[in-house]
Amino acid sequence: MTQRRFFPASLMAGLAASAAIILPGAAMAGSYWHPANNESGVTTHPDHFRSSKTRAQVLAEAETAVRQGGASRFNASVYPADAPQAAGGRSRQEVIGELLDETPAQREARQRAFGG
Repeated sequence: MTQRRFFPASLMAGLAASAAIILPGAAMAGSYWHPANNESGVTTHPDHFRSSKTRAQVLAEAETAVRQGGASRFNASVYPADAPQAAGGRSRQEVIGELLDETPAQREARQRAFGG
């Protein structure tokens, strides 16, 4: 009769494999979403949600967004908002004119610089 020898390496490999399977599920236990065996694959638990912002900070951000146009920008067909023009900035027509006036060598260098 042969006797099987105990290998510490096989024990450690088994422990590592077990930890790799168990730890991701344990890490999700404290999160907002938990895995579930249903169509969506998750269940939500609002009582587990943790935010780094206070209610007052969120309300202040919402007020700022509303003052700047908020979601009405999407509905009013003015999205995206006009970009603020820097002091001494060029207009769209000036940029288009520069692109039309550039030499083939300048165009190739620009396209190389932008990966095109």
